[in-house]
Amino acid sequence: MKRPVIAIVSPGSYAVPSATSSSVELVIEQVAKRLARDATPVVFGKKEKDRPSVEDLDGVRYVRVRAVTPRSYMKRVSRKLAAYRPQVIQVENRPRFIRYLRRRHPKASLWLVLHSLTFVSRPHIRASELRSCLAAADRIIVNSHFLREEMIRKAPRMMHKMVVNHLGVDTEGFTSRWTEESEHQRQMTLHQMGLAGKKIILYVGRLIKIKGVHNLLLAMPQIVERIPEAVLLVVGSATYGSNRATPYVKYLWELGSRMPQHVRFIPYVPHTEISRWFHLADVLVVPSNQKEAFGLVNVEAMASGVPVVATRAGGMKEIIEHEMTGFLIDSSFVNRELPQRIHDILTQEGLAQRFGQESLKRVREHFTWDWTAHRLLKLLEQSPKKSKSKKKLK
Repeated sequence: MKRPVIAIVSPGSYAVPSATSSSVELVIEQVAKRLARDATPVVFGKKEKDRPSVEDLDGVRYVRVRAVTPRSYMKRVSRKLAAYRPQVIQVENRPRFIRYLRRRHPKASLWLVLHSLTFVSRPHIRASELRSCLAAADRIIVNSHFLREEMIRKAPRMMHKMVVNHLGVDTEGFTSRWTEESEHQRQMTLHQMGLAGKKIILYVGRLIKIKGVHNLLLAMPQIVERIPEAVLLVVGSATYGSNRATPYVKYLWELGSRMPQHVRFIPYVPHTEISRWFHLADVLVVPSNQKEAFGLVNVEAMASGVPVVATRAGGMKEIIEHEMTGFLIDSSFVNRELPQRIHDILTQEGLAQRFGQESLKRVREHFTWDWTAHRLLKLLEQSPKKSKSKKKLK
């Protein structure tokens, strides 16, 4: 049986694959190489000086074109697509690209994969234009039930096209911190960092207001008063691949400077190096606002055996099982609940390890890239054949 060709169109903002790109490019890379076991994935992305125009890696063909503007990028991608005759063209996180491709490839099977609410909301796109773009898609794949419900509110007539496919984690790259070898390495690293005997609270992610990092820093005085050995490691920066200091970052630094013995900022870390930071953690905190669609950091921590304290927001309540793999807190009561839940994990004997072991089990059963790719292939098998005629879009 002939292997299906799946064309995956990246947003064109960052190179793929890359250790310093956004989470969208990370998802593309991880899913594509799993799809390569049963299909022929072709990933279209941004051309950079140090990468060839065509490259085969892990069974995936990467085709790179110049991306001066979104429109010029899509023009170049559109010209390249025909040569591969894909069974499906999967557009990542850019609704306008779908409408553009529909006009130029009217008989193609077009899937839109959404990673967040950013590019389906103002100021990026008007409601009427969004509906027009969604109408051009044959399927709309979202990464959480939360995101599906939000999209239904925006475009209820498109509900029948919307499918949930949860994201995953590389369980070979992110491994349990509860093995004897990992614990030995952990203690050595903590000693080298001058953190031996400390209770490590970890934040990993972008330093932007919607991630709620300030709430964690504001909670630290209460935590330290009850747990003097607590230290917060803040790993990340405002933008991908950069340590630019925004006003919000400077505000976080100012909050941290009030407790220099208990707060450390770690500059931007490439994704290929993130796993070792999870091994240092006793607890990961994800204090994001209500619009967090999924949050890869949650499953990466869980795959590392680290319990998570997160706001009961967006798609995170689909990942974390309250009082089983961690704690979910109400964002309305974050100032009260956040310090208490962190305290519980850091002080109740055996709780962190119990949550961590349950997290490992949950990840293996639901949140691996193998599962994400498997569900995509199932969708491909279920897709009806395209009709020869297609209603012309306005």
